Amino acid sequence: MTSVITGDIIGSRQQKSNHWVEDLKKILAPFGATPSQWEVYRGDEFQIEVNNPEDALLTAILIKARLRAIKSDARMSIGFGDKTHTAEKISESNGSAFINSGELFDTLKKQKVTLALRTGDLAFDEKMNLMLQLALTFMDSWLVQSAEFVALAIENPSLSQEELGQKLGINQAAVSRRQKRAQFDLVMNLDRYFRTQIKQFAL
Repeated sequence: MTSVITGDIIGSRQQKSNHWVEDLKKILAPFGATPSQWEVYRGDEFQIEVNNPEDALLTAILIKARLRAIKSDARMSIGFGDKTHTAEKISESNGSAFINSGELFDTLKKQKVTLALRTGDLAFDEKMNLMLQLALTFMDSWLVQSAEFVALAIENPSLSQEELGQKLGINQAAVSRRQKRAQFDLVMNLDRYFRTQIKQFAL
């Protein structure tokens, strides 16, 4: 079992310069080699394979936080399933994870939702997507400072508030405020719950 994130940059056509393409590539670079693990194509669309499905949700949230930190955002669908064909380019690979991700992605605009997932288990998907929609009520409006904090905290899970503050150039009290404002503890609780639940599909 694998997982695939399909996404596109919101409002990219309205942006005068194309520097966000380079920004996006920088954000995706830590997730492996391009174009086999991730790829940016058709200008503003991207696809990433997350080999461990348990990491898929936090990966999508991290991408969102990194984009919000540069005043951008993305619509993303996460598909779970198998991979039946491995191509040189991830956009040409296939399997149910790719189909689930692609089909769901095509519905996001209509649904006016920026993040959703599909395993093919309707009851599970409905429950998880409802939780995600509730979380998006604040994640979609993260400001730059909150988003920077979230991204840094996800990337450095072992650092204390004080150590995160040193990296951000702020004191521990300010870190605590940003953590609260970003509802970070709630995000991590959602991720923990998702990890326990997705295990049932990986049998």
